[in-house]
Amino acid sequence: MQRLKDTFSIMLSDKKVINLDIPDDYVFMDEELIDILKARVSDYLDV
Repeated sequence: MQRLKDTFSIMLSDKKVINLDIPDDYVFMDEELIDILKARVSDYLDV
């Protein structure tokens, strides 16, 4: 979170940042990761 603030502080100043708490252990387009993302993001987006 601190790295986001350090890098994008101006752009994030009036935004809500949500941590989905997903470990960075997946390869690009991993089906399991996609399923986890869909489940976690659906709580915050109207999809």
